[in-house]
Amino acid sequence: MDQANQLEAFLERVRSLLGPNPPTVGDGEVEAILELARRAAPVTTYLAGLVLGGAAPEAREAFLDDLTVKLEAGR
Repeated sequence: MDQANQLEAFLERVRSLLGPNPPTVGDGEVEAILELARRAAPVTTYLAGLVLGGAAPEAREAFLDDLTVKLEAGR
């Protein structure tokens, strides 16, 4: 099983443990989260999660991509 399939299987396992209506994430959103997490994974992803908790699914990936670009620009 390749790395992408392993990640997908892991995420599905996590979703199965989150209750009857677990949230979903798109492929682009997963990539955006992983890129953002490279900065300071625990704190960065926690803060992003607080902000995105009520966001519409179609807005989450764009928000994460924008945040990553802003963080890169500030390096």
